[in-house]
Amino acid sequence: MERATELFGSQASAALDALELLELAWHDCYGDLSPSEQIIDDIWVVSDGDLARLISAARLAVTDFRDLRTNADALRHGS
Repeated sequence: MERATELFGSQASAALDALELLELAWHDCYGDLSPSEQIIDDIWVVSDGDLARLISAARLAVTDFRDLRTNADALRHGS
């Protein structure tokens, strides 16, 4: 909740709702209860506090988490 509040302010609740939907999709696709903490961190990084970007990153996490990682790493390293 803390990171959601830091990044999204008054939209933190909506951001957490989107992550809850991600967990449901993740479970349906991969059988795991939720994505790893690294994938969640990648989503936070790629979102950069923008709810639309969070939703796109969450979708990318489910469809190809390697592309999400590449995008997040590029942002982390300023590329």
